[in-house]
Amino acid sequence: MDIRQLRYFLAIVEEGSFSRAAKRLNIAQPALSLHVRKMEETLGTPLLLRHSSGVSATEAGSLLVERARPLLAGFDHMHEELHQVGKQPGGTVRIGLPGTISGILSVPLIAHIHRRHPRIKLIIAEAMSGFVGEWLEEGRIDLGVLYGATNSRQVRLEPLLQEELVILLPTGITDSAPASLATLTSMPLILPSASHGLRRMIQQRMQEAGLTFDPAIEVDSYACIKRLVQDGFGCSVLPVHAVVEEVERGLLQARPFADDRLWRSAYLASHSTRLLSRAATAASLCLREVTAELIGQGNWLGASDVQSTPEIDHHDH
Repeated sequence: MDIRQLRYFLAIVEEGSFSRAAKRLNIAQPALSLHVRKMEETLGTPLLLRHSSGVSATEAGSLLVERARPLLAGFDHMHEELHQVGKQPGGTVRIGLPGTISGILSVPLIAHIHRRHPRIKLIIAEAMSGFVGEWLEEGRIDLGVLYGATNSRQVRLEPLLQEELVILLPTGITDSAPASLATLTSMPLILPSASHGLRRMIQQRMQEAGLTFDPAIEVDSYACIKRLVQDGFGCSVLPVHAVVEEVERGLLQARPFADDRLWRSAYLASHSTRLLSRAATAASLCLREVTAELIGQGNWLGASDVQSTPEIDHHDH
């Protein structure tokens, strides 16, 4: 096998179709089929399952995809590094961001990098923190921001910031009692699914406090959560900056935790065994600079630089 065959095979699996992969790669479909047959003959095992709607990877094919992605990413980085010797950092950098962070960071970061490093092309992908971590391990992105620590040895984490979380309530709630974890048991709780870091953090905190934990509604969309709370279906817990607009418009009310303010950690993540390209290294520095500026200027409400936070909360680890 060679780099070209791996690249072709990865495109076929990602597209789920020989015809779509051929169009994406701008080569003839019979040529793609021939490459796959040669790979299967060389390896002595089927790599693809053919069915009426397209193709999918076999167990061996899935393993090949898992191993091929970091190899191709490393090859591309090497090629880019050699091409950039003696020049300003340039090339494509892919960054994965959780939705709440992407909403506040993406545009300032793109503008900052455009001014500082005009030869860098930034691609930002938005997803839940858990998916961002998977993309990083698979080599689909160069950098990511993750909430909470990870047990994966393939991911390197550097503290980035702390975000304060608040209880989100419908405006019709008039009880003025101090908000606490126990408040979450007084009405239906709306949270993301168990794969979401915020959900795991709240679950751990409530269990530690001896409180019953059983969300009434689970939905992996902060926009949907806010709308459901607004419509009176229950309460939730979200970062301050993610709800400030609705609170200011009088659509929702947000209460800080009075007894023990709740914070969650965000980390700048990269792959532990793959060297960052010069462009990715430059982008990571820019990301830190923009984050610090947003916090320092008061534009990232409820966030605190890790160096200035009195006590780092490790419950979300």
